[in-house]
Amino acid sequence: MPSRDISGTTAVVTGASRGFGRAITVALADAGAQVVGVARDRARLDDLCAELGDRFVPVVADASTPTVAGLILDQHQPRTLVLNPGAVPLMRPLQHHTWQTFSRAWDVDVQHVFRWVREALLIPLAPGAEVVSLSSGAALGGSPLSGGYAGAKATIRFISAYAAAESDRNGLGIRFTSVLPTLTPATDMGAAGVAAYARSENVDIADFLERRGPALLPDQVGKAVVELVTAPASPSDPGAYVLSAAGLTPAP
Repeated sequence: MPSRDISGTTAVVTGASRGFGRAITVALADAGAQVVGVARDRARLDDLCAELGDRFVPVVADASTPTVAGLILDQHQPRTLVLNPGAVPLMRPLQHHTWQTFSRAWDVDVQHVFRWVREALLIPLAPGAEVVSLSSGAALGGSPLSGGYAGAKATIRFISAYAAAESDRNGLGIRFTSVLPTLTPATDMGAAGVAAYARSENVDIADFLERRGPALLPDQVGKAVVELVTAPASPSDPGAYVLSAAGLTPAP
């Protein structure tokens, strides 16, 4: 079946100013969408404006604030919504966490996705809309140095699956997908994780990365998201994908 064209449609990307969010923003704009990018960093959003021109609409806001999701979705009615939450975890063994540091990803990442997904169902977005939530490969294998991060990312996957079931039950026609990117040094957050795990294994970063094989790059994440949101709907869609340098594979 032919892919679905997103030219001339609107996309909203949260966490759009850096890392995976930035790469996803650029990839969607290059695919023809006008992208509304939500982030707190005005200077980085201005850089995207300079690069993408009228294909990009910056919104300086904290995407986890309770009112932001509803306001932006009401105003822009996107065909594509990409949720890219990213609280940076404190990289320490379990006993060196407090409950506040352990639960940080729950307070930020899980609430972020919950609020936006809830609004997408309540408004609701138009039939054919795509909602992609960024989880993490840590949701499958754990992440013992990042507190509650792995559990929070697993919950993001669950939220996406629950929303997909609600969309089907109510005949909304909204597709919900979660993507689980593998650990990479190519983002600020990933680089901190790589460094922490290399230290914990008493190896240098180069050796640690060599053992893991090719690293996932932000541009690959952007291309993968475009691939997902332009793919035709299929009853065999698994709803969750692991994303590595080798590409997308159905999540177990």
